[in-house]
Amino acid sequence: MAKILVFNNDTNRMETYYRGENQAMPYVTNSTLTVGEFRGSSKSQTLWTEKRAMQSWNSQRYLYGAPIPVGYAFRRPWEGGHSNQSQHYAGVAFDVGQRLSNSQRNRIRNVAISSGVWSYVEPASFTPTWVHFDKRRGTPACGGSGYPLIKEGNRGVYVLIAQDDLNTLGYTTGGLDGIFGPKTKEAVRRYQQSRGLSTDGIIGCNTWKSLQEDVVGTGRTSTTID
Repeated sequence: MAKILVFNNDTNRMETYYRGENQAMPYVTNSTLTVGEFRGSSKSQTLWTEKRAMQSWNSQRYLYGAPIPVGYAFRRPWEGGHSNQSQHYAGVAFDVGQRLSNSQRNRIRNVAISSGVWSYVEPASFTPTWVHFDKRRGTPACGGSGYPLIKEGNRGVYVLIAQDDLNTLGYTTGGLDGIFGPKTKEAVRRYQQSRGLSTDGIIGCNTWKSLQEDVVGTGRTSTTID
C-alpha cells in the first residue's frame, strides 16, 4: 500500500491517498496508469505528483488510443537515477515507450507535442530510445531548466523535494507534507548557514543546486522520513 501525496493545482491544497500497486493513480481515468507503473523502480512507500500531471497523462493516453508502457516516472532524490533537478523527483515526468518500435515512439512523441498538454517534450535527438514528457511548473530559479524558487507559504511537489532533501541531511522540517511553513523555513536557514549560503530561508538557484548535489543518489539516511 502506497501513500500518495497529490498537489491539487485547482485548490492549492495537498491531498493524501492510499492505494495498492494495481490500483489507478489518483485522478487517472480508466486505470491507464497504476501506482506500480508510476512507482517504477522506486522503493519508497511515499510517492507524490500533481493533479495536472495526471490529467495530462489522461489526455495523452486518450489521444494516443493505446497502452503506453512506462519505464520511469517517480523517484525520490536520495534514490538518484536522474539529473540533479530532474522533474522525475517532482513526480510530474514520464519516460515511456522503451520497449516499443521507433515508429510507435515517434507517434507518442508527436501526440505529446501536438496535444499541448505537456510543459516539455524531449526532442528525439536527446532520447532516441524512449519518449520523455513532463508537466514542470513555474519559472526555473536558475534559468533554462530546473526547479522554481520556493519560499514560506508555497505548497506542492517542489516543497516536497526540498523537505525530503533537508530531512535526509538531518535538517528536520517537522514532516513531509508539501507545505512550506515556519519549520521548513527554519530548516532551510540552518542548512544555508552550514553551507555558507545567504540565510534568507528561500530556496532559489544556489540553495537548490547545493541541496540536490548533497542528496541525489546518496541513499536513505536515518533522518529520512515518509
